Amino acid sequence: MQRKRYSPGRAPGTLLGLGAGLAVALGALTGCSAADSPEGVTIDAKAGAAAAPVAPPGRYRTLFEPCGAVPQTTLRDLLPGTASLADADRAKAFRGTAAVTYDTDRRVGCAWSADTDDGSHRLVLDVERVVSYDPTVSDAARAQEVYVRKQLAAKIPVPATPTPTPTPPAGTTAPTGTTPPTGTTSPASATTAPTGTPSGNPSDGGTTAPATTPATPSAPATTGLEPRLLSGLGDIAFVDDTLGPASASGHQRVVSVVFRTSNVIVTVEYQQRTTGSVAAPDSKELQDRAQNLARLLADRLEE
Repeated sequence: MQRKRYSPGRAPGTLLGLGAGLAVALGALTGCSAADSPEGVTIDAKAGAAAAPVAPPGRYRTLFEPCGAVPQTTLRDLLPGTASLADADRAKAFRGTAAVTYDTDRRVGCAWSADTDDGSHRLVLDVERVVSYDPTVSDAARAQEVYVRKQLAAKIPVPATPTPTPTPPAGTTAPTGTTPPTGTTSPASATTAPTGTPSGNPSDGGTTAPATTPATPSAPATTGLEPRLLSGLGDIAFVDDTLGPASASGHQRVVSVVFRTSNVIVTVEYQQRTTGSVAAPDSKELQDRAQNLARLLADRLEE
């Protein structure tokens, strides 16, 4: 009998089925061994790693127009020299001079001034919107950092955060004191005066030793008008008050009120200069006026 000739392209069906099954088994085995071996696993870092939390954006995305933010009635009080100006000059003084900035969504400002017979007044407004470029730090947190630098520059200390008291582990007792060894005397009880020291009783010929009290440094006197933190203004605020040295040209006092609301920092600077022998500007008057304007602007931000 003549045998069938083997053709490479026409393998018997049984061999094809066996080959296919063997390929599937090898593929499954290879897949399992690759999954079990860390060296053979390729992990997508973006898909496998937990996404870092993104800090929330600031509350404010734009800023108000500064030169129109102060009502004319307020400007009349802050700039009394405008009362003697002609209508056109008064209107020009009330318009103010806008600060030159490159991005009015990030920073704006305006300044007003007017002269009087015995001096001058000047008002400067600066508004900054802080943006954090770190996705893990919020705009408000970054604005707080900027605010703190301004507060420290005014020499107003930042309240220290109290250090938490560590809690002893469960089952342990915190030490309540140390008991001196047997036969020793604690310092508190060893108060007997040495032999030969006067007893302090005049009848015994002794002398009474004067009581000594440690000197306690007194707190510096305050007037209530010194640079300090303010309450009820934005999220946090302070006022700074500086009186320049007297000179032949007179005195100058500068009062600054700075407050932060979310990611916006507002600075109100109010100056008064007196000439000749006129008394120095009144601190309380300037502070009250600057604070009133700052509260008005804080309300404007809430609109």
